[in-house]
Amino acid sequence: MTTARPITLTDIEAAQTIIEGRVLRTPMLPAPRLSELTGADIFVKYENLQVTNSFKERGALNKLASLDSDDRKRGVIAMSAGNHAQAVAYHARRLGIRATIVMPVTTPAVKIAATKAHGADVVLHGESVGEAQERVDALVAKHNFIQVHPYDDARIIAGQGTIALEMLEDVSDLDSLVIPIGGGGLISGNAIAAKAINPDIEIFGVEAALYPSMWNAVRGDTKPAGGPTLAEGIAVKSVSGLTVPIVRALVSEIFLVEEPHLEQAVNAYLTLQKTMAEGAGAAGLAAILANPERFRGRRTGLVLSGGNIDPRILASIMVRELERDSRIVSFRLTLPDRPGLLGQIATRLGELGANILEVDHKRLFLDVPAKGTRLDVTVETRDRAHADEIIDAMATDGYQPLRIEAGDAME
Repeated sequence: MTTARPITLTDIEAAQTIIEGRVLRTPMLPAPRLSELTGADIFVKYENLQVTNSFKERGALNKLASLDSDDRKRGVIAMSAGNHAQAVAYHARRLGIRATIVMPVTTPAVKIAATKAHGADVVLHGESVGEAQERVDALVAKHNFIQVHPYDDARIIAGQGTIALEMLEDVSDLDSLVIPIGGGGLISGNAIAAKAINPDIEIFGVEAALYPSMWNAVRGDTKPAGGPTLAEGIAVKSVSGLTVPIVRALVSEIFLVEEPHLEQAVNAYLTLQKTMAEGAGAAGLAAILANPERFRGRRTGLVLSGGNIDPRILASIMVRELERDSRIVSFRLTLPDRPGLLGQIATRLGELGANILEVDHKRLFLDVPAKGTRLDVTVETRDRAHADEIIDAMATDGYQPLRIEAGDAME
């Protein structure tokens, strides 16, 4: 590689022509409620509205459309934790190209099923995309497939950069873009495009704190990478190739976000914007939630890069956020064991406006008096102040409530 920026604005504009009419030009809309939440002036690019629910279609189609007839006959192969897989599978089928996708065994079932539904042959291998890539290399050697790399490819990067072209066409005076980083293809293409159009715009990258691969590559750091993350779509242990010098040259700062901020961002997109975001797709918002002073008052563009989240995980996030906001509260009462007391407590909670979700009634534990009983009660409240009011009332009534914090075992 002879230059840090092998892709130009001309390449990205050419990609825009290729994908026009075949990939959705997604809306770029103001988000007043997210702006109120964060203090930034936020605009969201809804890439979760693509057919495969992520931005990956742009680069995948730009790459596949470049293949000649002989290459198409050979078939293509890709490694992916889900979104690139679906994009390659979908557009390969549209173009009549056989696609094989290697996915880590940890990939959410919803993404595996969707990839198979688009007609690809799916191979599950390894715990990470790095291990999946090893399997890809072996299959390329065996079957002579054409590899469609998720980020280390000039046509992939150029395709992803079409997002920034559209964002700045719709909102020309943005101060900054905040973009998730996995392997770096998304942020590289968009940094090139945005900086070419407006050299003063700032580009910020976001990685899951558990996978600081680009951070390490750019800074020469050695932070460990690994572990279960909500943002599995950007869970890349190491990066190299085309994207690293582009990020080093054009990205102002990389933020590392912890899991609670990723959960909060996913929940905010769902409850405030009424839209689905996977962990990686919500990473940009998570960075602003974690660093509000850095973005306060700035006109900021977010790429909601994907919406392929496991429904079970989404349900868990929603409940956990209710617990963090004290809209679901658990507490423990130790009481004399006499008839009618449980009904009295239920009536009292009703008077206080609490909705009882669960009651666990225990008599046989050794730490409970022989003539006593213990109640673990979970209730739904209006907000934190209402929760405090309920706990205080239980104490005033003589029930000596012990608050059970979210995540504590109800033993």
